[in-house]
Amino acid sequence: MSSGLFTWKLHGDGKTLKPGEVVEPDERLSWPRTAGIGAQHVIAMFGATFLVPILTHFDPSTTLFFTAMSTALFLLINKNKLPSYLGSSFGFIAPIAAVASAHKGIAVASFGIMVTGLLLALVGVLVHFAGAKWIDKIMPPVVNGAIVAIIGFNLAPSVWTNFQKAPDTAVVTLIAVLLIGVLFRGLIGRLNILLGVLVGYAYACARGQVDFKAVESAAWVGLPQFHLPQADFSILAMFIPVVLVLVAENVGHVKSVAQMTGRDYDNQIGTALMADGIGTAIAGFGGGSGTTTYGENIGVMASTKVYSTAAYWCAAAFALILSLCPKFGAVINTIPAGVLGGVTTLLYGMIGMIGVRIWVDNHVNFDKPVNVMTAAVTMIIGIADFTFAVSGVQFNGIAIGTIVVLVMYHGLKAIGKATGTIAKDDPDVL
Repeated sequence: MSSGLFTWKLHGDGKTLKPGEVVEPDERLSWPRTAGIGAQHVIAMFGATFLVPILTHFDPSTTLFFTAMSTALFLLINKNKLPSYLGSSFGFIAPIAAVASAHKGIAVASFGIMVTGLLLALVGVLVHFAGAKWIDKIMPPVVNGAIVAIIGFNLAPSVWTNFQKAPDTAVVTLIAVLLIGVLFRGLIGRLNILLGVLVGYAYACARGQVDFKAVESAAWVGLPQFHLPQADFSILAMFIPVVLVLVAENVGHVKSVAQMTGRDYDNQIGTALMADGIGTAIAGFGGGSGTTTYGENIGVMASTKVYSTAAYWCAAAFALILSLCPKFGAVINTIPAGVLGGVTTLLYGMIGMIGVRIWVDNHVNFDKPVNVMTAAVTMIIGIADFTFAVSGVQFNGIAIGTIVVLVMYHGLKAIGKATGTIAKDDPDVL
C-alpha cells in the first residue's frame, strides 16, 4: 500500500482504462467504478455460493454472512496484496450429506466444518514456515487429481434423486445452463449457472412448483440464523479429506492470480491457507458453510483486468448487506428440487472433471502401472461410495478413497523402488 493498509493509489484518472491496461492490487478506480466491479464479483460468486447451503440445508443468509466475513479476514491477513473472494466450498457438500443421512443434524456438520478449518489453518502455518514443496511430495498430481475428482463424482446419486422429482424442470434448467455457456461471451457466459438457475426457476414457477409462503412471512431486515456446533468426533473421517481439496483450491488460486498479475505470490500461499482455514473455522462455529477461494471471481478479474483488492472489500460489503435481508434468504430457499437436479448434473460433474484436469495439466503418465492402478481404484471407491464403520466411526467413499489413494500411491511406489521395478529417480509426472 502506498501509505497504509486501506490506501489504494488511484489508477490514472480513475475513470478510463485503455485496451490491455491493468489495475494492480494496490490500485483502484474511482469508488463508484470500484463498487461496480465489486458488485460484479458478488454476482459471479452468487450462483455457486448459494447452491451449497441450498443443497446442504444450511441457511443461505448465514452462509453469505460468513463469506463476507471470511473475505474481509482473507484480505486483512494477506495485507490487501492477494485479491480473492471466499465463497462456499463444494468440497463440504458430500460430508454434510453423509452426516444428514446419518440423521446427526446440521450442528454436528458445523463441527466437522469448524475442525476442517482449524486443520487447514495449521497447514497454512506449516506452509508459511516450511514452504509448499512438501505438499507436492505428499500429494503429487495423480493423488491430488483423484481426491478432487471423487469429491464431485461421489455426489452423482444425490443429483439423480433431485432430477427425478421434476424431470421437466431439471431438463429445462440444464439446457439453459449449457446454452448460455456457449451462446454468450464475457461475463454473461461465465454466469451461465446463475442465469440457468433463474430460467429453471421461472419455469418451475410457471409449473406451480414453487412455494412462496416462507417468503411472505420473512422480514426485510434481520440477522441471519446463527447456531453453535455440536461435537461428534465420529464424523471427522468424512470431513478431514476436504482439507486436501481446500489446499489444492487455494494453491491453484494463488498460482492463477500470480500468472494474471505477473507478481510472485509464492510467499502468500501459507497465509492464504491460514486465512481460508480461519474463515472456515469461524463459519463452522457460527452455522455457515465452509469457504474457499473462487474461480468465478478469477474470471471477473481476467475479463476486467482489474485486480484491485478494494473491489473485493466492496464485494464483501455488498454480500454482508444482502445477508442481513431474511426475505432475500427465504427466496433463495424456495428453489425447487428439479432446478437443483438440473444444475448439479453439470456442476458436480465439473467438480469431478477439475480433478481430471489436474491430471491433464500436469501430464500424468497413465502408462505407469502405479498411476493408473491408484487412480482406478480410488475412482471406483469414490463413485460407488464405499462405506464402512470402525468402532462407531463412519467412513464414506471420499474418506476411504482419500486414505486409499495416499496409501496405495506411496506404498506401491516404495515397493517398486525397493524391488527395482521402479527407478529410484522416477518422477511423479511425465
